[in-house]
Amino acid sequence: MLKFDHVCKRYPEVGDVLSDVTFHLKPGEFAFLTGHSGAGKSTLLKLIALMERCNRGNVLLDGQNLNKAKNRHIPYIRRKLGLIFQDFKLLNDRTVFDNVALPLVIAGHGHQEISRRVRASLDKVGLLGKEKKYPLTLSGGEQQRVGIARAVVNKPPLILADEPTGNLDPELSAEIMKLFEDFQQVGVTILIATHDIPLVKKMGHRVLKLDHGRMVAS
Repeated sequence: MLKFDHVCKRYPEVGDVLSDVTFHLKPGEFAFLTGHSGAGKSTLLKLIALMERCNRGNVLLDGQNLNKAKNRHIPYIRRKLGLIFQDFKLLNDRTVFDNVALPLVIAGHGHQEISRRVRASLDKVGLLGKEKKYPLTLSGGEQQRVGIARAVVNKPPLILADEPTGNLDPELSAEIMKLFEDFQQVGVTILIATHDIPLVKKMGHRVLKLDHGRMVAS
């Protein structure tokens, strides 16, 4: 599903952020990406989402070499991804329904299909009755669930999450992680960047650890 082959990423002002990173995630696998602040976790996720491109090596998504992807193809490649962020990145002037529907609207789906998929996604995350609410009226845990519903509404084969429980208490964090496990059970590949080592140990999934840009454990 996802393969990094001797990947390096350098920024002129700071030097190498990722150095010779190699790993492989199989379809339906669940893995955590850990490491100290500045280890390169967010940069690694950005390479998968084509927000950045590596300087050396290859990143392959579902067999496609992302280094060779043309810019005009990036929106189509991103449809294979569900992206989830620590700060939710919701549109506060739009309802929950509209936030979740956004990827489907961009993809050009019809109104009935959008309505069906949005309600199905909200049902999966336990928010079916709140589609007319606005994000700022929801709790932090509920806002993150909206972000997850938006990420999975397009039925992507891979979910990338960058510190998805960073602003949540331990109980809510456990609930969010249970949602990710539910998606894995239906074949979705999950990669979560996190600092929450106790939660990682409790979950018992594979751990990819970065240390100053190098993969030191897989």
